[in-house]
Amino acid sequence: MAPVRKIRYLIFLKDVLILAFTTFGGPQVHLAMMFERFVKKRAYLTEAELLELNALCQVLPGPTSTQTVTALGFKIGGPNLAYLTLLVWCLPAVSIMTAFGMLVDHLQDQHQSLRFARFIQPMAVGFLIVAGYRIARKVIQNQSGLVLAILAALTAFAFRSPYVTPIVILAGGITTSLTYEKQTVMEKQPLRIEWANFVLWLGVLIGVAVLGAVTQLLPVRLFENFYRNGSLVFGGGQVLTPMLYNEFVAFKHYLTREEFLSGLGLVQAIPGPVFAFASYIGALSMRNEGIQGQLLGSAVSTAGIFLPGTFLIFFVYRFWGQLKRYRAVRASLEGINAASTGLTAAAAIALFEPMASQWHMVAVVLGTILLLELTKIPPFVLILGGLGLGLLF
Repeated sequence: MAPVRKIRYLIFLKDVLILAFTTFGGPQVHLAMMFERFVKKRAYLTEAELLELNALCQVLPGPTSTQTVTALGFKIGGPNLAYLTLLVWCLPAVSIMTAFGMLVDHLQDQHQSLRFARFIQPMAVGFLIVAGYRIARKVIQNQSGLVLAILAALTAFAFRSPYVTPIVILAGGITTSLTYEKQTVMEKQPLRIEWANFVLWLGVLIGVAVLGAVTQLLPVRLFENFYRNGSLVFGGGQVLTPMLYNEFVAFKHYLTREEFLSGLGLVQAIPGPVFAFASYIGALSMRNEGIQGQLLGSAVSTAGIFLPGTFLIFFVYRFWGQLKRYRAVRASLEGINAASTGLTAAAAIALFEPMASQWHMVAVVLGTILLLELTKIPPFVLILGGLGLGLLF
């Protein structure tokens, strides 16, 4: 590697690390900070290129911000730099959430209550409601989108199984793809597809499913669970939440509802990708195997949740310019986004349901919603304030 190129790669990785420690608030805030550092300060790409890259990542399953920064690494230095970029971007948030998962387990081993996080749990529900509302305002643009979102929410709430999620998302996409005539006609170009990364993504998906079914080893099954969820989630961390709740709390009982909400609240207060929540769940899912088991659980869960989006962005990035010219493809995005919004609503209702009879919990949920909507207080400040109140009282 030429010395100048090597120095450029190191500078880029340093920029990614700075963002990993300073980007709070989700994909919208992440994009603004990427613009400041990657476009204005470093000129790695133009504003139009960054926006187009981010738009592509929004329509693929997986974590939008992570895919955007990883794809930029791919654009600058190919696959090797892209994987290093993924590692540097995720490591701070993953480390914090793994440590918190181990702390939660230790406190409960010492018969210490999680009551210090009791305000965080209803606050997490408030965050989820606001996130769902903000997503709905952007993606639901007509009556059919609203109907799809409502049907998705009712279905997910009535049938609380992880297998319902992909069915709901697929049904939403197919429904609106049938209305492709409304889309603007664009001149098509022949698709030139390189299949290697798609085969890799699909091969891992099938391979770990078979391996998990045969061996029944918990680390393998955890990797498969998160890899499957990471392959199906459209819309970011807020849509991932109902999928993880259904799978690991309602269906498999690896975590209690209180543990889930405590982690969901904390992940709002740390920088970096919200998908780092998987590291927390993975650590607690293998708590019976000791510290080494918790670290292994975190590692396989982290790899499982982040790798599918990485494989898919490498695959689609090469021919996205041709693919987006097809009207059915563009039309299907409306249904996918509407269904994802419905899934978020169903998760919020399911998490709020046990709190509805406790007036102080309802007050915290409502207070969080009002503060998020009416003030500019950063989410991490609210979470830290909630932890402080829990420790004080």
